[in-house]
Amino acid sequence: MYRLPVTRHLGRPAAWAALLAAAALAGGLLTPATASAAPTPASGTRAPASGTRAAHATAAITPPQHDPFYKPPAGWAATAPGTILRSRPVNLAALGFLPQNVQAWQVLYRTTGYNGKPMATVTTLVRPSGPAPQAVVSYQIAEDASAPQCAPSYALRPGVNPGNAVNQAELVLIDTVVAKGFAVSIPDYEGPDGEFGAPDQPGYAILDGLRAAMKFHPLGLPGAGTPAAIWGYSGGSLASGWAAQVQPSYAPDINLRGVAVGGFVTNLAQVLTTVNGGIAAGLIPSALPGLLRADPALATAIHPYLTAAGQGLLAKAGSQCETTNVTDYPFLNISNYLTEPLATVLALPAVQSAMAPLNLGGSAPDTPMFVYHAVNDELVPIAGPDAIVPAYCAQGDSITYYRDDLSDHATLAIIGAPAALAWISQRLDGGTPPRGCTTTTVPSMLLIPPGLASLPSFLTAIVAALLDQPIGPGNIF
Repeated sequence: MYRLPVTRHLGRPAAWAALLAAAALAGGLLTPATASAAPTPASGTRAPASGTRAAHATAAITPPQHDPFYKPPAGWAATAPGTILRSRPVNLAALGFLPQNVQAWQVLYRTTGYNGKPMATVTTLVRPSGPAPQAVVSYQIAEDASAPQCAPSYALRPGVNPGNAVNQAELVLIDTVVAKGFAVSIPDYEGPDGEFGAPDQPGYAILDGLRAAMKFHPLGLPGAGTPAAIWGYSGGSLASGWAAQVQPSYAPDINLRGVAVGGFVTNLAQVLTTVNGGIAAGLIPSALPGLLRADPALATAIHPYLTAAGQGLLAKAGSQCETTNVTDYPFLNISNYLTEPLATVLALPAVQSAMAPLNLGGSAPDTPMFVYHAVNDELVPIAGPDAIVPAYCAQGDSITYYRDDLSDHATLAIIGAPAALAWISQRLDGGTPPRGCTTTTVPSMLLIPPGLASLPSFLTAIVAALLDQPIGPGNIF
């Protein structure tokens, strides 16, 4: 079987990339598609289906930091959160070379930064083929990086550097949502400066991306009040968790039916300590530059302990995407780049004080949640969700929590997805919301009834995506 050099990491397992590459080999699909740079139309323009290989031109895709599309127009800061500032149709490709047969657009919209100031960011909107969608899902890709070119809006386009390979693989999972007939918003929730780990702000970006989606006429949604759900795994779960927490106060107008999170990141210090020195240790210098940008207090507390080599490491890794960093820095011990061991630095009162607001749990969501986590997760300790689920429940939340006894972080990303998708579909299709909280430890989420029932359609949607078929309800093969 074809294998990538990276085997595990915080945002998404490289097993995703290996799985998709193997499927592509089996289907004879390893002819790379070239890129397409579409002109910017008015926001009402419908994008052509992006899946046909003939639709892909040879023009290179311009990275966000050099693309004028990402720069907001004059007067944008005075607009309301969720306002559409600019849009254009785009083509999408899994792993950078497998065209996806969907209609897709990029939308620049106004949102809010962690400091409360206006921010503009981009979401990628995807419309299923067939009837107009009646619901929308915001899917958070695990970006886990600090460079602008790692943003999903760029990573998901054809011909983009494989340093984004794992994020690009998540597009096939997104296709399973589109195959259910739901529209999808894929926000650049780290914002234009790649501020990984910022408090609150990812939630603002997700929620304002949903607002923009509901206003974007080509997507075909019913408008304000459209049923919405949120889904993310690992790095994407942290962002999704912020959206769940800030929604009651920031966006009560959104008809949020449910939030699904897997490999649930709730405490960044726990993850840093666990990942350090392991195969996925490159995630630390990948994400830390954005984290320090996002939190000046944390930067002030940590910078004095960075050696010159440590500063150079963060500068280099901060300009690269997660797959490259995990490949470049396996088994890295970040303590070797600090004047004190990592555990000592994390225990400093100033560091603990700065990091406390970066952790989830400060307030409780008021929408049902579906949480799934591997008991033996080697990257994101289960102690995090084991603590936050009862804390949320004590404040009146409704949470369905599955603890998978056999999976690790990598495998649960795939094995848990069918059950999560089934739960999301039930919420958006008007199913009775769950009441109260349940915590269940199972041998494998693949064997629970929701996962088993959803598996055939889940796998069929993935195959259709790999075979360049139109993606939507009733249009599989």
